[in-house]
Amino acid sequence: MPRLLVVETSPRGDSSISRNLTRRFVTKWQAAHPGGQVVTRDLMKTDMPFVNAPWLQAYFTPPEQHSAKMKEVLRLSDELVAELLATDHLVIATPVYNYNIPAALKAWVDHIVRKGATLGMDGKGLVSGKRATVLMASGGVYTEGSPIRDRDIATQYLRLILNIVGITEVTFIAAGGAKAVDLGEIGRDDFLNKFHGEIEAGAS
Repeated sequence: MPRLLVVETSPRGDSSISRNLTRRFVTKWQAAHPGGQVVTRDLMKTDMPFVNAPWLQAYFTPPEQHSAKMKEVLRLSDELVAELLATDHLVIATPVYNYNIPAALKAWVDHIVRKGATLGMDGKGLVSGKRATVLMASGGVYTEGSPIRDRDIATQYLRLILNIVGITEVTFIAAGGAKAVDLGEIGRDDFLNKFHGEIEAGAS
């Protein structure tokens, strides 16, 4: 049974462009994979702590030496890693803030990049045989030919991280210019419809 893991990051609920892209993607994916399982990790509904001293102490302590407190500190991280390893297709849906990803998504990254779990001790990624799609909504346009192309830090960073853990088949669907929806220059559905072909291809 194919499994899709969706990581949501936007705090904007139903008005979120990235979340609406996700809904369309999931609908197409379910149509292409009858009986497939969709797992959603909503970072706005997850108590996502940032990496701190107790977390690092637990991380660098061999598992066989973990205290009950250390195990609890790493519990969420272990859960997030297990979700990633169990999936066939990862979807990350995110807005872009100041040219990069939101803090909650960066925290998720810090929890899932784990030596011995998603990353080998030799630095080789262990999350192999999977694909990823990134649904990215941004006020600016950063695609090829844009005069601010060099500011596309979010795409560069996520591609790097996914490659590091072993996911090399990565597709980005960049919904740039989303601020036009907020400004009332285009309807939300009309804006989303522009990405129909990319979503259908990515979900197949």
